[in-house]
Amino acid sequence: MHIIRFLDPAGQERFGKRLDGSTAQVIDGDIYGDFRVSSSTAKVSKLLAPVVPRSILCIGLNYRRHAEETGAKLPEFPILFIKQPGALQNPGDPIVLPRIEPTEVDYECELAVVIGRKCKDVPREQALSFVLGYTCGNDVSGRNWQTKKGGSQWCRGKGFDTFCPLGPDLVTVDEIPNPNGLKIRTILNGETMQDWTTSDMIFDVPALISFLSQGTTLYPGTVILTGTPQGVGMARKPPVFLKDGDRVVIEIEGIGRLENPVKAE
Repeated sequence: MHIIRFLDPAGQERFGKRLDGSTAQVIDGDIYGDFRVSSSTAKVSKLLAPVVPRSILCIGLNYRRHAEETGAKLPEFPILFIKQPGALQNPGDPIVLPRIEPTEVDYECELAVVIGRKCKDVPREQALSFVLGYTCGNDVSGRNWQTKKGGSQWCRGKGFDTFCPLGPDLVTVDEIPNPNGLKIRTILNGETMQDWTTSDMIFDVPALISFLSQGTTLYPGTVILTGTPQGVGMARKPPVFLKDGDRVVIEIEGIGRLENPVKAE
């Protein structure tokens, strides 16, 4: 099922099963618990990010070809950093280039995993049973703060407001039996910049869920960004960074197309 979160014409926030670009079949209940798709429909006045994350856990250097293009050694264990809640952005709303960082803002297409049930110490073979679904993510990155000004930590450069667009749809696990067999790409102003497959992950989705849940409770609504393939702007010669007026599209096979303009603050 393709689930969307949206505002109806009265400004009420709803979840629904996508019917087309302008209408949805209303979902009653809790998407992390008991819910049903009702017979009523509603007009989509504004599309929102499909979930409001309980937390945003992000994995760095998780594609082999991306690690190679940056000259980094393949990690022995997943590299974790965290984005703060204000980084969330809706489909169609702008990625805002902050005043303190007018340059070196990069795109990163990523498969986002949404946890559906509370879990801890999950065995790898059971990991996917705790997933509600998947969506498109853009791990927007302020490279100068990530590499020079962040005190050796990535959270600052990755966590500016609007630096985590998600959407448009949350696609339930029954439609994506293998999250590590999907085509994924970034299109910047009509030009394809990243074009690869989630099979290149160093640590696949079950491994990430198992690793992140060891000694740590993952709550429903936790979003896991699983890394990006090669083709990022900072690795290009010359580098390509986002600028005011750009338009970034993230596409993932079976999930959809997440599109955001870029705007200077």
